[in-house]
Amino acid sequence: MVHTLKEEDLKMEAAFNAKPRKFVVWLFVVSSTIMFGGFTSYYIVFAASKGKGHGLVLPDLFMYSTAVLIASSICLFLASKALKNGNIGSQKLLLWGTLVLGCVFGYLQVDAWGTLFHTGAAFVNNNAAISMIYVVSGLHLLHIFAGLCFVTSTLVGAYMGISAEKSKFRMDIASIFWHFIDILWIYLYVFLLLNS
Repeated sequence: MVHTLKEEDLKMEAAFNAKPRKFVVWLFVVSSTIMFGGFTSYYIVFAASKGKGHGLVLPDLFMYSTAVLIASSICLFLASKALKNGNIGSQKLLLWGTLVLGCVFGYLQVDAWGTLFHTGAAFVNNNAAISMIYVVSGLHLLHIFAGLCFVTSTLVGAYMGISAEKSKFRMDIASIFWHFIDILWIYLYVFLLLNS
């Protein structure tokens, strides 16, 4: 006997599957916060024991990339609002904006590493505080890549015309993660500025 699912059954199943997935994203956010907290704690202890921080003027590219990342978060917020208002065309456009700005952020980060390297601040050197700049910004860039995957999934769903529930779920997941990595970068940037 073949059983066909009714629309209510599908909605219930989607809601049931969404909760554990959202929990996993929140768990990842918490574990990433702990990890980056550990790195910044290590940096503080190291700098206190040596009596110095990284001793560098951070490249302006870090400041520009921060502005780009904030703009990408604004795009994603507006995409979420567009979805809630049923304006799928605007949602798609704003998701594209988020993706492009996320890629620009990545480019600026890599370019900033090149600037650091050309000023003599190589990843491997006698000052671990300088190496930590590469470590925390590199790990953050990996988080950006994961966030771009979430945003891409949301964009693909918008083009495929997935159900409103699934679309909202994908947008929620992308928003949670993307805004987290935005706030995380602002924290890391300010931390590195204050500990130079």
